[in-house]
Amino acid sequence: MTPSFTWTLIFFTMSFTAFSQSPLGVFERSVDVGNVRHAGKTSYDAKNQSYRLSGSGANIWFNKDEFHFAHSRLQGNFILQARGLLIGPGTDLHRKFGWMARASLDTNAAMVAATVHGDGLTAIQFRRKAGELIEEVISPVKMADVIQLERRSQSFLMSVARFGEPFWTVEIPALDFPDTLLAGLFICSHHPDMVEEAVFDNVRIVLPSPPDFQPYRDYIGSHLELMDMGSHQRTVIYSVSNSIQAPNWTPDGRYLIFNSEGLIYRYDLISHQVTELNTDFVRQNNNDHVLSFDGKMLGLSSSSGEQAYGSLIYTVPVEGGIPQRITPVGPSYLHGWSPDGKWLTFTGGRDGEYNIYKIPSNGKGKEVQLTDLPTLDDGPEYSPDGQFIYFNSARTGSMEIWRMKTDGSEQEQLTDDEYQNWFPHFSPDGQSIVFLSYQRDVAANEHPFYRQVYLRKMPAKGGTPKVIAYLYGGQGSINVPSWSPDGKKIAFVSNSIVE
Repeated sequence: MTPSFTWTLIFFTMSFTAFSQSPLGVFERSVDVGNVRHAGKTSYDAKNQSYRLSGSGANIWFNKDEFHFAHSRLQGNFILQARGLLIGPGTDLHRKFGWMARASLDTNAAMVAATVHGDGLTAIQFRRKAGELIEEVISPVKMADVIQLERRSQSFLMSVARFGEPFWTVEIPALDFPDTLLAGLFICSHHPDMVEEAVFDNVRIVLPSPPDFQPYRDYIGSHLELMDMGSHQRTVIYSVSNSIQAPNWTPDGRYLIFNSEGLIYRYDLISHQVTELNTDFVRQNNNDHVLSFDGKMLGLSSSSGEQAYGSLIYTVPVEGGIPQRITPVGPSYLHGWSPDGKWLTFTGGRDGEYNIYKIPSNGKGKEVQLTDLPTLDDGPEYSPDGQFIYFNSARTGSMEIWRMKTDGSEQEQLTDDEYQNWFPHFSPDGQSIVFLSYQRDVAANEHPFYRQVYLRKMPAKGGTPKVIAYLYGGQGSINVPSWSPDGKKIAFVSNSIVE
C-alpha cells in the first residue's frame, strides 16, 4: 500500500546511468599503501560486477599500515556493503580483508576498518589520529562474509554477518575525521614476502538520503537490481538519479515493469531500452501495480480519479491502452491477481480502517471484504495454486506475514520475530516466499523509504527466514510480485544518491 499523494507531473526522459564505467568498477583508484615488497592489484569483472584484490604488506596495526587498497573519495555520510572471501589456505592466520576509510594514503593516517582475518577474527579497527596506535572492538561473529562499514557524521558503524543471518552491529562514536575520506576495499597479507587474494561481490557504495529528507517530497537515486536465487549474487542493470519503484517481471521473461514519477515504464532485458507504457489518462500511478498470471493485463493503483478517493484500481492491456476503472471507491491499493484471472485482491481504506478485499477483475461485481480489524492489513497476494491469499498484518502489535483461504477463513500467522515484515511474494512454483523486513525502529504500520532493510526468504508454509539481501531501500524496493518466470531470479530496487 502506498499512501495517497499528488505527483508533480513533469515530462522527463529516463536516462540510463551505467552502474560502473570505470575499469575499477565503483572505485576511482587502486594503490599500495606503505612500503610493500610486492605490488598489489585490483581486477574488476564487469559482467558479474565482482572484484578480486591481491596484495602483500606486513600488517595494518600499531602506527603503520601496509596493504593494497581500491578506493574512491567520498564526502559526508556513506554506507559500504560487500560480500567477501579470502582465496586459498593462506600463509598467515592474520591475513585480512574488508572495508576501510582513511584520511589519506599516508601509512600512519587516521583510519577505520571493518576487518575479517584469516583465522575468522572479525573486528572494527581504528586509528583516531595520524601516528597513533590502532584500537579495536572484536565481533562475536567469526569469519564474517557480509561486511558493511557506515559513516554517520563522526560515528562509524561496522555491521557483519555470515550470509543468511542478520547483522551484528557496533558503533564507534566521536572519530574526528575530515569530511572527505578515501574509502574502499583492502587486502593485507600480514607477511611482507607473501601475496594474498580476496574476492568480493554485491559491492555497493551507498550515499544515503540527507538528514532533512522529507518523504514523498524528496527522492534520491535508484538502482534496478537482479539477484540470482542460487548464488545470491546481485547485479545492477539500470541506474537513475531519481526514483524508480516496484519492478514486475513479465511472464515471458522479456521485460520488467516499474513506476516512476507517476508513470509506468517497461525495461527490455534484452535491448536494455526503457519505454513509457501508455496508460492514457491514468498517469498518477503509485508502486502497487500487478500483472495477471497470463501476462496479458496490468493492474494499476492510481490517484487519477476523484481526488476524495485517492488511489483507485484500474486494469489495462499489458501493451498499453485505455484503462478500465475497477474499484468504485478508495483508497484502494492493488497487490494480487488470482491465477484464474477472475479476482483482484487489494488493501482498501474504508471508514478509517485498512483491510484486505477482493473484487472481480472485470469490474462487474462488488468488492468482498476478507479481513475486519482496526489494525493495518496490507500486501495481499494469491498463491500460485489459488488456494491462499498471503498478506502482512499488524494485528499482533508488530507487522508479520499471514495467510488465509481466499474467502477470508482460516487466517494463520507465519512469522513472529524481531522485524517488521512486509509484502510476501511467491516463487512461481509456490514453494517459497520473499519479503521485506524492517528493523523495529520502524513502526508496525509504516514502510518508509531509504532504510537499511533485509530481503528474506522462507518456505511458503512457514519456517525460519533466511536473509538473502542486505540493502538500503524499503518503500518501492519490492512492493509487487517480482520473481522471474523460471524462479531463478528476483528483481528489486535499491537506493543511493546517484551522481
